[in-house]
Amino acid sequence: MTMLADAGPDEPAASWRIDRLGVVIALLLVVALALPFATFRATRIASGTGLLLHEALPAPAAAAAAAALVAALAGAVTLRRPALRLAAGVLALVALALGVGAAAAFLTPADNPYARIAPGSGFWVGVFAAAMLVTDAMVRLRLGPAGRLIALAMTAALIAALLASGAWSRLSLLAEYRSRADVFWREANTHVILAAGSLAAAVAVGLPLGILAHRVRRLRDPMINVLNVIQTIPSMALFGILIAPLGWIAANVPGAHALGIRGIGMAPAFLALFLYSLLPMVANTIVGLNGVSRAVVDAARGMGLTGLQRLFQVEMPLALPVILTGIRIVLVQNIGLATVAALIGGGGFGVFLFQGLGQTATDLILLGALPPVALAFAAAVVLDAVIEISGRGKP
Repeated sequence: MTMLADAGPDEPAASWRIDRLGVVIALLLVVALALPFATFRATRIASGTGLLLHEALPAPAAAAAAAALVAALAGAVTLRRPALRLAAGVLALVALALGVGAAAAFLTPADNPYARIAPGSGFWVGVFAAAMLVTDAMVRLRLGPAGRLIALAMTAALIAALLASGAWSRLSLLAEYRSRADVFWREANTHVILAAGSLAAAVAVGLPLGILAHRVRRLRDPMINVLNVIQTIPSMALFGILIAPLGWIAANVPGAHALGIRGIGMAPAFLALFLYSLLPMVANTIVGLNGVSRAVVDAARGMGLTGLQRLFQVEMPLALPVILTGIRIVLVQNIGLATVAALIGGGGFGVFLFQGLGQTATDLILLGALPPVALAFAAAVVLDAVIEISGRGKP
């Protein structure tokens, strides 16, 4: 509840209201406090024992973390000012981040190098609730693109500082990373190449196709229908469909194998991601060009601009925000889909995810799942900011 100080002259001087989203966040934080904060495993694949907050931390640290979560809980329900809500959410996130690192250091036996300490379900629910509170506060603050980019940079810097400080060094996730550091960065590079490379190819092909479909209307429906059919094929099925033709090309076309074209590996994964990317690129190009005012195009024609000049100097700049939206959709989609490429030898973060599933190693699964989520989130924030900047001042 909160007291409103801006009541009108005919209204009571003070009134009390409850923030509805805050109630949901508060309930999640209550659940987080009731669930295990950390999980102890005797080995990396052993079944774990869940430990509540007061069991996973020394008493003073547990009390401080609980106090921070309770403060965030109360703030979510009672605080109306966005800056105060943001402070409450950040406080909860910092308490959770420092607390889980301290729990790993506190619970790790000195004489057992095989023991693993992982964040428990209570930690993850708490992070989700605190992130909701931070996101809600940032929406209420109405941050511009520069503000959102600064917030993203600060978040990345804080995570990097925590990693560099060693505060999380005893966590089992970091133990999995240390044993695979070289492989991790190699697969990270592969993942980025698959996602960004297929996006670049889709932009190079999809933009001209979209312009062509916009100009030649009889091509529009057949082209969109074909791309829709491709989009409905499940990713694993499309990977499988591409294995046979690419394998034939590798075996029969001179030089194809040397270029990396094979039935399995990066080639079918790259081609599948490229094919999935075409529909958003073509469709958004068409929609963006359709959205350009005919009066603006006619004015450009009246000024003596040629067709190509109108396209590149008038129509494309005005359609750019919508086209960038298509690029955003494609990049976020490809970052996620590239994870599945590991099943056909394409590499990427999916290598760790599927290894973890095969070994029933939860932390190895997280090592493969968390980086793509972080990459997709960062890409979405950056491109959203670029889209907003590109759309300013456009009619």
